[in-house]
This record gives sequence, C-alpha cells and structure tokens, in this order.
Amino acid sequence: MKLTKIDLSNIVGVGHSNGQLGLLIDRGDQVEYIEIDAPEAALQGLQQVAFIANNDLGELSGSIEANQITSSQDQIAMLPVSSSMAKAIGYDADSQTLQIEFRSGAVYQYADVEEDTWESLRNADSTGKFFNSEIKNCYSSERLD
Repeated sequence: MKLTKIDLSNIVGVGHSNGQLGLLIDRGDQVEYIEIDAPEAALQGLQQVAFIANNDLGELSGSIEANQITSSQDQIAMLPVSSSMAKAIGYDADSQTLQIEFRSGAVYQYADVEEDTWESLRNADSTGKFFNSEIKNCYSSERLD
C-alpha cells in the first residue's frame, strides 16, 4: 500500500446536502465555503476518518471497514458526534434501527426509527436536545452492552 500525506488542517467544517459535500476552509484572512458533488457516503467516510484520527484505536493494519469502528456486537457503522451526551450515532435503514453510544459507554438501539428522524438527529444543532425531545421514551430500546 502506498501512503500519501494529505493536509486537511485548513478544513474547519464539513456538511452534506442534496448530493453536495460542503467544505468550510480557513484561508487565514477569510473563511471560504465551497460545495463539490459527492454522495452522502463521502461525508460518512470523512467522519469515520476523523473518528480514527482522533481516537486511540491501537495499531491499525490493513483496511478498516466501517463496522470495524463499532464494537464487535453490532453491525451499524457509527458516526462520531460532538455532544456531551453521546460519543457516536449510527443508523441501519434496512431495519430502521438507530444506535447511540453514550458518553457513559452504554450502547442502545432504538427500533422502528424513521429515516427522516435519523437525518434530523444527524443534522441537529444539539444531539442531546433532539434525543431527549424526539427519541427518548418515543421508541422501544434495547441496551447492547
């Protein structure tokens, strides 16, 4: 495998909407916002790269699949979130299962969660506030660990 150094330190924000990957770039004297065509998987891939880069995962060798980032007991790819309540969130559209890894280390799955609710959680300004108002006590749940 050939490794290439990529400096992404000037990218201060990443988003995705309507097939466009939005990048907020610090140019020193200004902040520039650009959009490029990209599937949603591009955003999820960048979030997983950030998770790997910012967490001590020990020695990594070979390729890393999305479900290798999650615990071995589940198969839902998790996206890290900036929240005082949760470490990561994930969703399986086929089974309509939402999974949340809380800061405490507890992992819960919520059943029959609509994809619109998942998208709203993913895009919420506050993961915790959205969880408390729209998910907690609204869906049946199961603790995994």
